[in-house]
Parts: sequence; C-alpha cells; structure tokens
Amino acid sequence: MVANSSTLVVESGVKWRIWGKGWSGSMFMGEHQHSIDEKGRIIIPAKFREQLGDHFVVTRGLDNCLFVYPQSEWSLLEQKLKSLPMMKSDARAFSRFFFSGATECELDKQGRVNLPNTLCEYAKLDKDCIVLGVSNRVEIWSKPIWESYFKQSEETFNDIAEKLVDFDFNF
Repeated sequence: MVANSSTLVVESGVKWRIWGKGWSGSMFMGEHQHSIDEKGRIIIPAKFREQLGDHFVVTRGLDNCLFVYPQSEWSLLEQKLKSLPMMKSDARAFSRFFFSGATECELDKQGRVNLPNTLCEYAKLDKDCIVLGVSNRVEIWSKPIWESYFKQSEETFNDIAEKLVDFDFNF
C-alpha cells in the first residue's frame, strides 16, 4: 500500500504530515554529537527543539538509551500502554519500566535539557553522547554504546531488512 502525504504548516511553523487517514507529527531524523556537562545538561539540536515543544517526556528507552517524546507522541504511547492487559506480568513489567523512568522536562534558554541522574545512570551517559532523531522520538545514547550498537546493526542490516518483509515493509 502506498500512502500519499500532504504537508500542513501550522501557525507556530511546525510542519505536520497527513499520512493516510491519521495525523502524525513531523519526523525527527539525523545524528548529532553533544556532551553532557557536569550538571547533567545536554544540548538538544536546534532542529529538534521546536518539534519537542515547551514540555516533553524523557524516559528509559530500549537498548540502554533514553527516549524523548513530544507531549503529543507521549499521549499516544500512554494510551497504547494503558490498553495492555494488566493481568499479564509482561505488560505490568513493561509499563513499570517505562512509566517509572519517565519525567517531564523542558529546555533552558540555551536549548539544554537537565537529565535526571537515574536516567543518566540507566543509559550510562558520561560525557560524549549521540542525539538521534528516530521518526516520532529523539534518542540519547552514550557515544561508546551507540558506536557498538551501530556497528553491530550495520553488519546485520541486510538480514534485518529481509525480515521486515514479513511485516509488509518494502523500501
């Protein structure tokens, strides 16, 4: 199935795309290297700031990184997680993992976010970090962990692409 898209620019200047029948926020993409200062602050790339908005949510991500969601995306994810069957232990465990690490954040005047110590410890963030745009979210990685993960993923990229066909995905 091929989806046609249209672009709508709202008054704030944020671009929104219409895919099929639903609305989707503008896509985050790109890779940026930044450092965390001694107070646990990291600069969010300028091109991500407007899309994130005044308040956004940072939480534990998968693969030992942090996920950063605009409020609109967080609300959608929250609804999906609330719909999980809480009688299943895996659903409870995942919800606990995800929600207990979540914190609402905002940028300071220099475009930095102050990351809580617990999240920095989880993602093993020290000094050098990688900030990625990944579709509907931003990810913050420890540079050494990202480099290792990327190298491993790069080696298996073709195999992963073949498996995506099972999900009716084609380039």
